[in-house]
Amino acid sequence: MIAEDLTTVITSRLKTIKEQIEEVMKLVNNNHDAEEIIQHFKAIDKTYQDTYSLILDTAYRKALAIKIVDTLQVCPRDCDEINVIMRMHQEFPTLEFHELSGRLREISEIQQRV
Repeated sequence: MIAEDLTTVITSRLKTIKEQIEEVMKLVNNNHDAEEIIQHFKAIDKTYQDTYSLILDTAYRKALAIKIVDTLQVCPRDCDEINVIMRMHQEFPTLEFHELSGRLREISEIQQRV
């Protein structure tokens, strides 16, 4: 489930994309210059990519948070992996999007070992 505040942002962006597509359709139907149409497509693509990244970021963060908590629950305080798990837990809020999949993979491997 996506948080309500995030749902509002996503819905707003999707409405923007819809409006941009409608504008491109008008431009195409009225035989506007190809350069102008391409610029509109670029704007649509950027809005789409930003929205897609936001959704992925949220999904990865949620999955990672759950895995960190689950792993902490099964790992006794003296298990071999506790320092790595605690480091992930502390770094979690500041992780960049491109780091999330690697951390998910790492915590999944640790989860299998403990």
